[in-house]
This record gives sequence, structure tokens and C-alpha cells, in this order.
Amino acid sequence: MADALKVGVAGLGTVGASVVRLIGKHSAQLAKRTGKTLEVTAVSARDRTRDRGVDLSAMTWFTDPVDMAKTADIDIFVELVGGDSGAAEDSVRAALSRGIHVVTANKALLAKHGVSLAVLAEENNASLNYEAAVAGGIPIVKTMRETLAGNEVSRVYGILNGTCNYILTRMEAEGISFEDCLADAQRLGYAEADPTFDIEGNDTAHKLAILTSLAFGTKISDDTIYIEGITSITTADIQAADELGYRIKLLGVAQKTETGIEQRVHPTMVPKSSAIARIDGVLNAVAVDGDFVGEVILVGPGAGGNATASSVVADIADIARGDRTPVLGMPAVDLADYTRAGMRKHEGGYYIRLSVYDRPGAFATIASCMGEKGISLESIVQRRGEARANTPKDEPQPVILITYETTEEAVKEALEAILSKGVVADAPRMIRIEKLS
Repeated sequence: MADALKVGVAGLGTVGASVVRLIGKHSAQLAKRTGKTLEVTAVSARDRTRDRGVDLSAMTWFTDPVDMAKTADIDIFVELVGGDSGAAEDSVRAALSRGIHVVTANKALLAKHGVSLAVLAEENNASLNYEAAVAGGIPIVKTMRETLAGNEVSRVYGILNGTCNYILTRMEAEGISFEDCLADAQRLGYAEADPTFDIEGNDTAHKLAILTSLAFGTKISDDTIYIEGITSITTADIQAADELGYRIKLLGVAQKTETGIEQRVHPTMVPKSSAIARIDGVLNAVAVDGDFVGEVILVGPGAGGNATASSVVADIADIARGDRTPVLGMPAVDLADYTRAGMRKHEGGYYIRLSVYDRPGAFATIASCMGEKGISLESIVQRRGEARANTPKDEPQPVILITYETTEEAVKEALEAILSKGVVADAPRMIRIEKLS
């Protein structure tokens, strides 16, 4: 068997410690499957005294990951520091510049610098693998870079954030508010102390930007994604979706259109009959529509130390076997410029929740505004309060509209017109309905 491949792990948090543990536990199995012995010989973290549950005594310790990337005697540099710049970026660039292979789980780094890092890797004949950066333990990157290489992809979409999926699942199952679900998720460790990055859709957007590049052969464009989080979703929306045959999920969607590529992250009503509707709790799911294979859906844990470490070590194993794939599915020099299809050109059905004043002519005004924009309504549901007899005559009442397929532009203009007419108490709430199999 060939000499051992020396691995350096930068970042010894939950994932980093799991990577060291996995390689140690399955070293014999990995050697048989790759033809190489894998050995963690160097690690980097700020606190050397912390007990991480693994024996690090035989490994060279570096306080600075950049120093490790520049000087350590290693063949593979594993970046688990996190962040889109600073030590994470500097250490990865340093390793690639030396021709050292890099494995990372850093979605933010790739969303911001993925193309330039791909160029650097390819110039120095080094691999840059990042399976763990998108959907944790789900092998979606390998699937798109290799298994689906013979397909033309028209759409990739999925549930890419377990925190949001957990909250929406609990809201539906138990009828509790977003705020209460979030507090519970934080208590159980499914949400960060500051959950903004997750619940506002930014985490999903970073992952979607990477998937978009893999799907369509374009340069990564993370600053052109329409992003809308789940903070405004109410139990009333969840209940209405259920009664209308839908479930609400936070989806990341990238789709090829006649005018370019549409990237969007937002709460979405999906039919209960669809596969994606059945993904509950902290699970992730990614679906890819290919012209020859049809739809492929991968489901699994999107986060967690062991699941993420599994993907990290899979990338290391590919390098050990000598498997080489262009970083973003094709040589970086061949990536096309990203052409954005504006959200206002998106076509689909819509759920609209209005708080309508109970006064003569209100519904006629709403219907007129919709009709002027060519919007046909599939259904109208009025939800009167239980204590209707004791409320003032002009008290706003919730009204739900479901449209047939129309454009984002038409819906937004119609809602702006409705709001200007003074027949609704506050800004209308809109949720897109996605066509799924």
C-alpha cells in the first residue's frame, strides 16, 4: 500500500473533532477503499486545553490555520474554520498556492470566492472539494458534478436549512407561533443564539448559489438571489395552506428561463402530494430536474457533526483515490457569466392573505384590481372571527385568495393598487405556489 496521505484539520469544533474521530475509527476501511492510509498529522484551533473527545497528542498543533496551510507537512488541508474571509480564505488560498488539496465545508467562502478559488486550484493542479458545504450529509455536489454530468439541468431546488424546516414543521403539527417554535429550536440546539442567518434565508442562499453554478455552468452569483425568510409566516397561513392542500416550506430555487437564470429563496406552498412536502424536521432535501434522467431527489441530514464529517471524509477519500473533477463541474475558465432573470418575471400561482375592511364594495374593488392585471382567481376564502356579532361592522376580516398561474409583476402591481384603495387594513401577504412533481 502507498505511503500515508497526511491530513491537516483547521477548526476543531463539532465537525472538526468528528472528522478526526471518523478517520481514526475507520482507518482500515478507508485504506481498503482508497488504496491509501489516511492520517491526521496536524490540527489547528485557538484553544489547546479544551477536551474535544479525541486524542490529539500525536498531531502537530498550530494556533494559526494560515501558518498550518503555509508550512505544515500535509497533503490535504481541511478548512472548518468558517467565515467568508479572514483566516478561512487566507488559509485555503495558501494551501492551494502550494498545490495542497483542500476540503472545506464553508458555504459562505465558496459563495463569495468560489470562482477565484477554483481558478487557483486548477492553476496549481490541486483539488478543491466541498461536499459538506451544501446540505451536510447529502452527496448532492458529487451527484451534480459527476453523476448528472450528461444531463442538461433545467431546475434545482430544495429544503436547504434544517432550522427553518424544523420551525415550519412544528408550527403545522402543533399550531404554535413562529416565536415559540424558534425559542424551542434554540433551546434544543437546532437554532443559533442569533438565528438571523438561518431564518432570514441567507444560509439557504449561499447553498443555492453553489448549486446554481453546478447546475448551469455559470459563475457563482450570490448577490443576485431574491431572499425572503420565514419570520412573517403565521399559524393562519399554515392552517390555510393545510386546508387548501399545501404545506409551507422554505425553498431555494434556481431555474433556467428564456431571459436568464432565476435564483430565489422564499417560503413556498408546495402540494401535499409532492415528495418535498413530506420532508419534516431538520432534514434537508435537494431535487434536480435533468433532461434525460428526469427528477432526482436526495434526502438526508443537512447538518450535525457526524453527518457533515461523513461528507468531509468522502471528499478526502476521493482525493486519496486520485479522483479529480473540475471544482464547479467544468474548468473555471469555461464558466459562463451569470445572466439574471428578474423575480418580477417569475410565473406561478400565488397565495394572498388580505385583511379586508367589512364594508360595501371592498370585494368588488379587490376583484377589479386583480382583473385589471389579468389575474384569474382559483378560489376566495373569507375567514370571519368567531366573535363576529360582538365586533364593529367595519372590523377587518381575513380573506385568502389563490390565483391561477400569473406573473410576479402582475401580482405585485395588483396588490399595490389594492393597498392604495384603502380597503385593506395592512400590507397584503403573498406566498408563492411552486409546481412540483
